[in-house]
Amino acid sequence: MLYDTHIHTRFSHDSRMNIEDAIQKAQEMGLGITITEHIDLNYPDPAAFRVDIPCYLAAYEQYRSKTVLLGIEVGLGVEIATKNQTLIARHPFDYVLGSIHLVDGIDLYIDAFYRGRDKRQAYDRYLETMLDCLRCHDTIDSLGHIDYICRYAKFHDPELYYSECSDKIDHVLMALADNGKCLELNTRRLNKKSVVENLIPIYRRFYELGGRYITIGSDAHTPKDIGKNFQEAWEIAEICKLRPVWFEQRRMQYVATQ
Repeated sequence: MLYDTHIHTRFSHDSRMNIEDAIQKAQEMGLGITITEHIDLNYPDPAAFRVDIPCYLAAYEQYRSKTVLLGIEVGLGVEIATKNQTLIARHPFDYVLGSIHLVDGIDLYIDAFYRGRDKRQAYDRYLETMLDCLRCHDTIDSLGHIDYICRYAKFHDPELYYSECSDKIDHVLMALADNGKCLELNTRRLNKKSVVENLIPIYRRFYELGGRYITIGSDAHTPKDIGKNFQEAWEIAEICKLRPVWFEQRRMQYVATQ
């Protein structure tokens, strides 16, 4: 069974999805799911992107099963590395996804991050921050959406090209591969052929540098997005010789080859 390993329900600040609806949609698609509610301990607005983790886990324990797993998406930051490590250790998550949403304390969604920077400067800083965070977050299972910045970058062409940032991307991929970590293949943007074509060199390079495993996640905030573009993700995995996996009780589980 294939798992959608990146899903947000009502415990995430920016989602209102009910877990019952998520489960029903996943069952219709023949998918397992991992709920990954979103916590960013360094988010500038202290009322945003916080999760009452004991409440979340207690509320959803009744749904936990072989096909419904409970994880967390942790916003990474050098300054909160110790807090994140403590949070992860204290709770019985099935899966921990680590993601970069903030750079220099600024949400990548905000125009202010791009002001005064050209594309190369902005993307270099993003990837440098990602590497710094990976070096001090050794308890995550997978790095989320390496192309996250492409969603919001204020440039005519926001795509992340391996050829333009190869040195920075290589350092990130080596940090993952050397520590046996996964790289998420986030399917949110895979409805565009150009996005698929631009991501393949990055994931192929991950394999060349020793990476072997990816997690696949839709980043769904609504039922209709669960499992979105999974066929495209599977094809990328095959092209790049990477094996999709999911995690249960923090142990890697292998998706059977098709």
